[in-house]
Amino acid sequence: MSNADTSGLPLTETFRSTASGGVRWGRLGEAERDPVVLLHGTPFSSYVWRGIARALVARGYQVFVWDMPGYGASEMYGEQDVSLAAQGLVFSELLAHWGLAEPLVVAHDFGGAVSLRARLLHGARYRALALVDPVALAPWGSPSFRLLGEHAKVFERLPPALHRALVREYVGSASSPGLHPAVLERLVQPWLGEHGQPAFYRQIAQADQAHTDEIQERYGEIGVPTLVCWGEDDTWIPMAKGRELADRIPGARFEPIAGAGHLVQEDAPAELTAALLDFLQSWRARA
Repeated sequence: MSNADTSGLPLTETFRSTASGGVRWGRLGEAERDPVVLLHGTPFSSYVWRGIARALVARGYQVFVWDMPGYGASEMYGEQDVSLAAQGLVFSELLAHWGLAEPLVVAHDFGGAVSLRARLLHGARYRALALVDPVALAPWGSPSFRLLGEHAKVFERLPPALHRALVREYVGSASSPGLHPAVLERLVQPWLGEHGQPAFYRQIAQADQAHTDEIQERYGEIGVPTLVCWGEDDTWIPMAKGRELADRIPGARFEPIAGAGHLVQEDAPAELTAALLDFLQSWRARA
């Protein structure tokens, strides 16, 4: 079972995106240091990066973290566009807002698709890219995920207690050894209440495989040093997809993470941190 670190990251700033509302973000570390941007997946938030973000700061990086619109501490509202297409545009806008020309980028799950779309469709420039169990290759989406998306309006009306139980079960299934109860509660909390409950089903309903189909034949164009990390026990996206993705990206390195499910940051934080630092520092040494 993962550790019980429940202290989140300070998201003290707000950016108004063009079409998807307010984005909460924060920066850790000294401004003159090499920038690393961390992207979370679904149904998570920047909270999952808390330990790794601090480790990167301790090793001399400045770290940018953010909650995607419709997630975590960022704005949630009816009819909000939280699709992968929208998030890719938001990320490219954020990079411009931060003034980051070529940051190091680390992206998990849907964040992986967001970073890939920003790179290939919006001209975002990275110095290196690390992808952690990303949504990138068809087919993706479990039967449960598709069921929730197809009937989002029905599930939005669940009594709060049943909705909470559903979200707990869903989020918990991303871990192989099991999440500490306090960590699970922190991951579930943003999806509760008047705004959180409909937002949970909204982001699933808008998850369209067409947004990765659009780019998956272009992964050979990424053109930056790339690391693909994958939890060996991922039941959400099989590790074979990770190997296939790495094969599609020229020069990409594949790094399996033993004992980890889809939520590698929680299941094997030390191992993932080591893999990321090795990749980033070996790249930095060549800069």
